[in-house]
Amino acid sequence: MTLRIKEVIKAKGMTVQEVADIMGINRVGLSNHINGNPSVEILERIAAAIGVHISELFDSKEELTALIQHKGDFYRASTLEELEKVVEKIKGNGIVPDHKNIRGKEYYQ
Repeated sequence: MTLRIKEVIKAKGMTVQEVADIMGINRVGLSNHINGNPSVEILERIAAAIGVHISELFDSKEELTALIQHKGDFYRASTLEELEKVVEKIKGNGIVPDHKNIRGKEYYQ
């Protein structure tokens, strides 16, 4: 999955230095994260500093396939939005429409 952190920073009218300052790290450290393989924690911190959802840091054109097992049910998601809905359902905070699990119940198409 391709990251588009630099593109999002630029689209928000910010610089890498400004984002690094907000995060409390130096520009070189942030550049290393951007050009390397940042952890989810770092991506969350970058997204918060920029003021976007973490999903916006990823190239949305790429395919996503997620298989989630929870309490005996399996859920499949092929977009970040579907994945977020599954997570919300698992948390008990939402209803997942049009889903079936792998065993023949509803799942995301």
